Amino acid sequence: MLPLRRIHHEKITKMFVYETEHFNGVGELLEILGSIINGFALPLKAEHKQFLVKVLIPLHKVKCLSLYHAQLAYCVVQFLEKDPTLTEPVVRGLLKYWPKTCSQKEVMFLGEIEEVLDVIEPSQFTRIQEPLFRQISRCVSSPHFQVAERALYFWNNEYIMSLMEENNHVIMPIMFPALYRISKEHWNQTIVALVYNVLKTFMEMNSKLFDELTVSYKAERQKEKKREKERDELWKKLAELEIHHNKNIPAQHNNSPPSKK
Repeated sequence: MLPLRRIHHEKITKMFVYETEHFNGVGELLEILGSIINGFALPLKAEHKQFLVKVLIPLHKVKCLSLYHAQLAYCVVQFLEKDPTLTEPVVRGLLKYWPKTCSQKEVMFLGEIEEVLDVIEPSQFTRIQEPLFRQISRCVSSPHFQVAERALYFWNNEYIMSLMEENNHVIMPIMFPALYRISKEHWNQTIVALVYNVLKTFMEMNSKLFDELTVSYKAERQKEKKREKERDELWKKLAELEIHHNKNIPAQHNNSPPSKK
């Protein structure tokens, strides 16, 4: 097997990701690669780590990700099982390429994140928890119910739940505003039911913090409503002034001499 450094993998990846988006057999190549990664000796070589960051992570950007995502996620998780210190660059890379408009890709990303969290070490979890749960909060708030539902399924994972419980003082303040708002406003009753379960779990984790966040959220909402009311009144006054101003503008008379025929 040729060493990875002798293959122009970075150049090929750039062409595939940023130019053609057509390269037959990506899934099959990744499937073979997964077996190769599984046999890597420890500690991992620098070129192998670079391959993960420069080749595998950018492959998440491609529109046709669904054609090979399962194999790609497997390769990524294999790297993390070999070297847990790679967790932070992997998660930050996934957040960098997180889809903005494609709900199908978001669901895939959430599935991969759960696979990553299944093998993450607690020390690594604390390094990525804030940016990660800010993204999860946005997913929970998604109007697309499949994205919100997939994000809320994290609370069914016992290991992830244990990590959340150990770090509830960080995660609860990030997640609470979105969860509370959804419990009152979301259009899908299945999502509302899942959110209630999550809120109940948070309350059991840390009831004191839960009460503090509830009071803080309600106070902030009152301030927002007051600001909205003030803005509405201001716009109303501006509209009235504009109408009054238009009424007082004298009609323009055409004083030009009549044209000669």
